[in-house]
Amino acid sequence: MRGTHASAKIAASLIASTLLFTACGGGDKEPTADGPGAQAVAGGSTLNSTWPLTGLPVTGDTSAAQNHPVMVLKMDNTYASSPQLGLGEADLVVEELVEGGLTRLAAFFYSTIPGKVGPVRSMRASDIGIVSPVNGAMVTSGAAPVTIRRITGAGIKYFPEGSKGFYRDSARSAPYNLFTDMKQTATLIKQGEARPDDYLPWGADKDLPSGQPAKTIAASFSGGHTTNWTYNGKGYVNENTYAAAGDEFPADTVLVLRVRVGDAGYLDPAGNPVPETKLEGTGPAMLFHGGRLVRGTWSKKGLDSTITLSTKAGKLDVPAGHTWIELVPATGGDVTFTAK
Repeated sequence: MRGTHASAKIAASLIASTLLFTACGGGDKEPTADGPGAQAVAGGSTLNSTWPLTGLPVTGDTSAAQNHPVMVLKMDNTYASSPQLGLGEADLVVEELVEGGLTRLAAFFYSTIPGKVGPVRSMRASDIGIVSPVNGAMVTSGAAPVTIRRITGAGIKYFPEGSKGFYRDSARSAPYNLFTDMKQTATLIKQGEARPDDYLPWGADKDLPSGQPAKTIAASFSGGHTTNWTYNGKGYVNENTYAAAGDEFPADTVLVLRVRVGDAGYLDPAGNPVPETKLEGTGPAMLFHGGRLVRGTWSKKGLDSTITLSTKAGKLDVPAGHTWIELVPATGGDVTFTAK
């Protein structure tokens, strides 16, 4: 019996070593068999795997563990940005308040790295809580010195104008003419193949509470910009998007988080106070999916923590798909919707 047991241990060790070499190139830690990023197993079969920013299944020979991090591009969201390029290939988008009541987008790219994306604009301290949970790398025109100190202090890598892939489009006016070829920019940072944590708690449509009818949404940011959505029977259409025709973000879900907004402590070049969204703590959440609204609560223990959602009945999951997150100020902002 001891000889049999020893042989079994040796065989198991050899199999484990083979898996480790195959999945991790021989140098990285082996993923657990039941982890979301586990893919390669003996015999060439695959385990189910999902993308961290959508919860959607990985298909074909692709792996959810990539050798580049999540790339988060800061995109202008004013009329002057029209047409925005690249949103149609984003996995997830977060809309945040900036100075003057305007908004800016943090477009997340991971499952697909597109080519031309932009217009690219500057970072804010608000981005720390938005980007940190998945250890994302930021693509940006730059930032104020105080913001750069805070971004680097939070351990976030960023690529400003002048980095590989960046260029100015001579057909547009500055500062709305800065773009990047993301495929080139993404080559600036390499990592051992690894799958980031899920950005949201992903689930299935069938498990979502029934909620109440909600076919249109208006998310207003402190008396400034309002983003309008309409459910078309398949997903949500951004009625006042600046995206190029055919390059709109394909929103399956619109998730509204009511957030605290403070003062970042400096003024923009026009003399406007720069706001700072505090994406940590807890607050009301409104999950719009399938033409219905489910109300709940969001929670985030720290800036680098992931978001959890709940209702009075318990845990709330976001149906897998493409999600647009609206960070609407708890004070001064507003969210309205209609049933039809």
